Amino acid sequence: MRSIQRMRNFISSLLGALSALVLFFGAGLLLLVILFVVFGSMEEKKVAVERGSYLVFDLSANITDAPPLIDLGSFSRNHVNVLQLRQVTTALRTAATDDRIKGLLIVGSVRTGGLGSGYAALQEVRSALLEFRDAGKPVHAFMNYASIRDYYVASVADDIALDPYGVLMMPGLASEPMFFAKAFEKYGIGVQVTRVGKFKSAVEPFIREDMSEANRLQLQQLLGDVWGNLIEDIGGSRGLSVEAIQKVVDAEGMIRAEQAKEAGLIDRVIYRDEILSELQESTGQDASKPFTQIALRDYANLINTHGSSGGGRIAVVYAEGSIVDGEGEREQIGGARFSRELRKLRLDDSVSAIVLRVNSPGGSASASEAIQREMRLAAKEKPVVVSMGSYAASGGYWISTYSERIYAEATTITGSIGVFGVLFDIQKLANDWGVTFDQVKTGVFADTMTISRPKTDAEMALIQRSVDWIYDEFISKVAESRNLPRERVHKIAQGRVWSGQEALNWGLVDEIGGLHEAIEHAAKLAGLKKYRLVEYPRKKEFAEAISELLNDIMPSRASVGLDGMIIKKLKSEMETLRGFNDPQGLYAKMPMSLNLP
Repeated sequence: MRSIQRMRNFISSLLGALSALVLFFGAGLLLLVILFVVFGSMEEKKVAVERGSYLVFDLSANITDAPPLIDLGSFSRNHVNVLQLRQVTTALRTAATDDRIKGLLIVGSVRTGGLGSGYAALQEVRSALLEFRDAGKPVHAFMNYASIRDYYVASVADDIALDPYGVLMMPGLASEPMFFAKAFEKYGIGVQVTRVGKFKSAVEPFIREDMSEANRLQLQQLLGDVWGNLIEDIGGSRGLSVEAIQKVVDAEGMIRAEQAKEAGLIDRVIYRDEILSELQESTGQDASKPFTQIALRDYANLINTHGSSGGGRIAVVYAEGSIVDGEGEREQIGGARFSRELRKLRLDDSVSAIVLRVNSPGGSASASEAIQREMRLAAKEKPVVVSMGSYAASGGYWISTYSERIYAEATTITGSIGVFGVLFDIQKLANDWGVTFDQVKTGVFADTMTISRPKTDAEMALIQRSVDWIYDEFISKVAESRNLPRERVHKIAQGRVWSGQEALNWGLVDEIGGLHEAIEHAAKLAGLKKYRLVEYPRKKEFAEAISELLNDIMPSRASVGLDGMIIKKLKSEMETLRGFNDPQGLYAKMPMSLNLP
């Protein structure tokens, strides 16, 4: 009887477990069906361009180089609108000659995320806005709380209006790295580094409590170069001298509306409803209807942004993120994945030219070399041109240097020609928790890459030799590809970061310009009068996006407030560790702790 009872209990438990399993999978399937129905029923909003429309450019988006793989819209927990840079600039240039578009209104505040909305990207947006304005069409801008990024873009407008209670946040640029040496020491995490180049400061957050003098020097010059370009552009649009702008910035920092008007930074102090009423009148609408308008995103979706169907094809490859070994994740440049893609394009006879758009601080040395190898092979078959975005430093420069022509914006952060090795160990941390290690081995260096103990002097010497060799290779590659003397390259290397303008002066890039100019040059080299653009990476599969969506709608613990800001900054800093996957532990990467406002 007891065995029968046990059997009944077992069967009952089994049926209960199966029922729960069926219920779980049924609910999951139902959720997926609902999601498919919702997404499937989402018809695109029917929009059209009415004659006399104002193009409304809402800056409230993260402007990325690569196209968003999929837009999850309001389903995303921490949704931030994403605009692709080329989509924005193409729409603006097309609208400049579109007789249905009467003018342009700039509103909103730039959002940043990852490597998006960098100053070099905004410089490209600004160039397209200048073309629109130079076409003779009015450009208005209305701001509430404007950051440096917002005002830099809006400063091209003929008419800049600020809310009476608004403010221009223009204190200048600052960099505030975060340092972990004390924390690692406290928790028993050991760090050993090897490096070449006195300015190679990417390892400093892990071994120091403050900036080295060399790092302070290079950052001060870099920020000075970037800031100088920003206020020079602003001054050119506003008819103000650099000295006049710097004077009000240093006197106020947070510039109130009336002070901004007195300084000539804005034209008017008005409320939002006032400018809307003016635009209603300008477009012939009465007070009961909004002014005739179309959003830039909608306009971009209506026009052809990929060129002519005739002629050849130009492939635009977006290398955005840290360079890592292997396939890499969504926001990384996987050496194996990108090499494979470049190889396909090299062997594809329908592709007439390749433009590599680089927005990367660098990363794995071996992955950078794998990508560069394919760039060199591709250049033997067809024109290869590089367009540098906000960052193209260290490994980002490594993968760029063998192209036929390199374009950069004046505010691009590039250079950082140097190499370092960073090696962690958890011996103290493990020992403090009662965990110990033992080993057997068949060679002196068999366990060199272990994290169970610090490296010996002999092991550190071995790794330093590898670092020295890779640095020497880096110097040789730059000297050969850029046709520069080794001595000159060695002088400007040392791991030092440069602005795009300084890089041009030193011969590291060929021309100041953006992605548009790079594509036009590639077409010229390929002898194409008409061409169609194809972009890589392509958008992801819908099922993969659904998987990410399910993960994304889980509640967040700390997304707002002071705690959220601290955690966000810490997460951003520690994200660097995820990219440290080079098999040899050797990296060509710049510090990602500039934190420009």
